[in-house]
Amino acid sequence: MLIGIDVGGTFTDGVLFDGKTIIASVKQPTDKQDLKITLLTVLDDLLQASQGGVIQRIVFSTTLVTNLLATESGDKTALLLMPGSGLPLDSYLFFPYTFFLKGSIDFRGRLLEKVDPVEVEKAVEAIKAKGINRIAVVCKFSNRNNTLEREVRRIILAIDPQMQVTIGSETAGQLNFRRRIVTTYYSAMTQSAWESFSKEIEASLAARNIQATIDILKADGGTMSLPVSRSKPCETIFSGPAASTMGAIALTMNPKNSVVLDIGGTTVDISLLIEGRPLYASKGATIKGQYTHINAFSVRSIALGGDNPIDVADGVIKLETMRRGPAACLGGDYPTVTDVFNQKYNLSIGEPKHSQQKLADLIANTGIDMETLCQTVEDKVYDRIQDTIREMFLEWENEPAYRVWEVVNGRKFELKEIIGIGAASSAFVPGLAQRMQVDFRIPEYADVANALGACVSRPTLALQVHIDTQNRIYSIDQDGISDSIPNVRSFQIKDAKELAMQNLVEIAHKRGMESYADEAEFYLEEQFNMIRGWDTAGKIFEIGVQISPGFIQEYKGVSK
Repeated sequence: MLIGIDVGGTFTDGVLFDGKTIIASVKQPTDKQDLKITLLTVLDDLLQASQGGVIQRIVFSTTLVTNLLATESGDKTALLLMPGSGLPLDSYLFFPYTFFLKGSIDFRGRLLEKVDPVEVEKAVEAIKAKGINRIAVVCKFSNRNNTLEREVRRIILAIDPQMQVTIGSETAGQLNFRRRIVTTYYSAMTQSAWESFSKEIEASLAARNIQATIDILKADGGTMSLPVSRSKPCETIFSGPAASTMGAIALTMNPKNSVVLDIGGTTVDISLLIEGRPLYASKGATIKGQYTHINAFSVRSIALGGDNPIDVADGVIKLETMRRGPAACLGGDYPTVTDVFNQKYNLSIGEPKHSQQKLADLIANTGIDMETLCQTVEDKVYDRIQDTIREMFLEWENEPAYRVWEVVNGRKFELKEIIGIGAASSAFVPGLAQRMQVDFRIPEYADVANALGACVSRPTLALQVHIDTQNRIYSIDQDGISDSIPNVRSFQIKDAKELAMQNLVEIAHKRGMESYADEAEFYLEEQFNMIRGWDTAGKIFEIGVQISPGFIQEYKGVSK
């Protein structure tokens, strides 16, 4: 049996799945002050429902890292940067406690300038004086040669063995120095909190004598093992929207062009499916307005949901963003968006009479009647969602996958359907679809779709290999791996692909996902000749290979 648990802003959902049917589902209020307790409460309910059955796999989707970044409550972190020549240094001042060092690598991985140990020592002493014990080290082009990053780390640890050091080449190995800085910094900032959380989860599972595989859902809709996640905490951001996207696909198995709306208590998460496949953010996930090297779906979350309170002030009807608790019909003390839809459409959610009473109290002596109140709130909700979708379509038009679809099909992308999931989807989606003049679908188990999406998502791994035969080296954008290559004179594209696949299989084996390695596919194959005089001096190959997101091998859908 399989378990999936998704921590949402309002509720944490869980499912127990036997490969064909959902045996049990659980929904518990999320304790934002202690996500671990909420997770374990849901887990214990599901274990009880399993009646002693063997659990093979558990997948968590959690907001821990997202919350740390949103509240800036991670560890205070310093940055040591080696940008070399090029842009002015102040172009890289994204974060406080940033120090610049000598040392540079060129775009082909050749050493141009060595590190100055004295300079590193002075920077470390200045960092320690500020009470900081975590450092991110990033060198431009370290993904082609990480010698300088490793040298700086060695010097730091010789000065203070207790200092926590994260280097860019082992965290984000792709080109683009700015994105590697951002990714490495946020990874360092959140690593200790995530590591503590993951160890607590492991200990709690061991205490329950659970021997299952434990995976974490990533922003790209795939999973990674709990131990691997400790060095890549930022890959767990936006796992909620990823879970909702994968859950929508899992429940509908639908090839249409669709928008997925996950409507919860506090947010609406929006994503796009092109013929049933999720659209990716080609520039990577965005954290606080900065692009990163984290693979992620192209999604948007807006602060709007069923628990948004309704207020009337000076005759103006307002949607508030700060949650005051559940809807009145579900035992809350204040009327919400859910109560408005409950009243207008006779949805019979919870106790409808409580919706009516709280809304009536709200408009008493204001001169506003119930019909006006409900219509105004509905218009505000739909306008907000529609405006966001329009904005996203403008952004999506610049995504390569979106444009390729239009070229291949010879027509503009046309939205066919809205897929609604989440606790409040049945209230919101029908009217919105009618307004937008598209079909809609709210599948069975829509209220726990996120948990199912996490449960049945398979592990993912993507790596890009850069091979330079003239310099006799290759480097991989995963874990800082680089090495020499033999037989450079006879090296061809087929050899490059074999090398890439060999490394993917080795990394997949280390991460416990070797059973999916034979499903890997190449997404990039490029070759460039290096010319000196009239002769070819060498070749550069760029090879990308991946185990792409999808479902575990045994998943064929949910039986009714």
